[in-house]
Amino acid sequence: MVETYAWRKSQRSAHNDACVEVAPLPAKTGIRDTKNRSLGHLEIARTAWVELVRALKA
Repeated sequence: MVETYAWRKSQRSAHNDACVEVAPLPAKTGIRDTKNRSLGHLEIARTAWVELVRALKA
C-alpha cells in the first residue's frame, strides 16, 4: 500500500518551484524539494519543525 500525504508549499513562493514542500505525517513533519520530489523526503519531529519555523520568523 502506497501512502499519500497532503504536501503543500508556501503561498509566498509566488508560483516558483524553487522551494520546499511540507506535509503532516504520522507523528512527524515531512519535508521535500519541490523540484526533486522523486528523491524522497526528510522526516523530522513536529516539535523540531515548529522550532525551525519559529526561529526563521524571528
